[in-house]
Amino acid sequence: MILELKNISKVFSKGDGISNINLEVNEGELITLLGPSGCGKTTTLNTIGGFIIPDNGSIILDNEDITNQPPEKRSISTVFQSYALFPHMNVIENISYGLKYTSSLKKKQRLEVAEQYVELVGLKGYEREHVGRLSGGQQQRVSLARALITRPKLLLLDEPFSNLDAKLRVKMREELKELQRKFNITMIFVTHDQEEALSISDKIVVMDKGKIVQIGKPSQVYLNPVSEYVASFVGMSNIIEEDSKKKIIRPENIIMKKDNNGEWEIINKIFMGHYMKYNISDGCKSLEVICSGIKNNYYNLNDKISIDIELSNTI
Repeated sequence: MILELKNISKVFSKGDGISNINLEVNEGELITLLGPSGCGKTTTLNTIGGFIIPDNGSIILDNEDITNQPPEKRSISTVFQSYALFPHMNVIENISYGLKYTSSLKKKQRLEVAEQYVELVGLKGYEREHVGRLSGGQQQRVSLARALITRPKLLLLDEPFSNLDAKLRVKMREELKELQRKFNITMIFVTHDQEEALSISDKIVVMDKGKIVQIGKPSQVYLNPVSEYVASFVGMSNIIEEDSKKKIIRPENIIMKKDNNGEWEIINKIFMGHYMKYNISDGCKSLEVICSGIKNNYYNLNDKISIDIELSNTI
């Protein structure tokens, strides 16, 4: 275990913040803090990074209590949403900057090391380019390389891809996961994007109102949500009440069949590209259904259907 948060709390003047945060992170893991705006994920990240001092609790990094250490004393690097690059420096100067304070290397040696990281993040040929002339994706690569070059024990990433377009976000998160495996570096990633969290995480920490509500592997959180909140936030869900209990049914786990005597009727149909989303009703209940592949466009509005439910969870 490389990091442990023990009963971390931080309450701000308006009453918001985090409460009783307990988390264990193993070396080499990529952990994602997932939740909506205001849930406490960035406050948790900033507490780990030393930018916020908790009201109580302790932060243990590699068996050392760092709770009250300033950020520059922690073996932690942070990649911010805004990139936070130095505008007066070119690419290689930005990347090598951290080595000036974390190593005994001379300037020429620092630049030689930085050249290796330029290549690692796919920016070879841009070494002398002014960072202001780079695209958002290229700037994010510079920010990542600058954080990685100091070889921190822990890398924190605060919604680093939120300023990128959808296609580039997918590419960057794939590259991030590849870098994480290559360096075997421990990362804590903050996002409100559940698809992003599911695709890159070794473990997801779902947060709500300053508290952790579920921790688990992506498949565990998706297939076995512990509450209606988790089921609704992580993926699409149908939540119905039966025998005073709530049942969670994922839209992709409903199989439709055309049936003139069926109890259900298709009341809406939305084309989503690689899948079709249908809304169906039996007159009392309404459900969302997702169809992909050959049956993507098989059904029409007002079709009568019967359904089979392949998998459901009770909470």
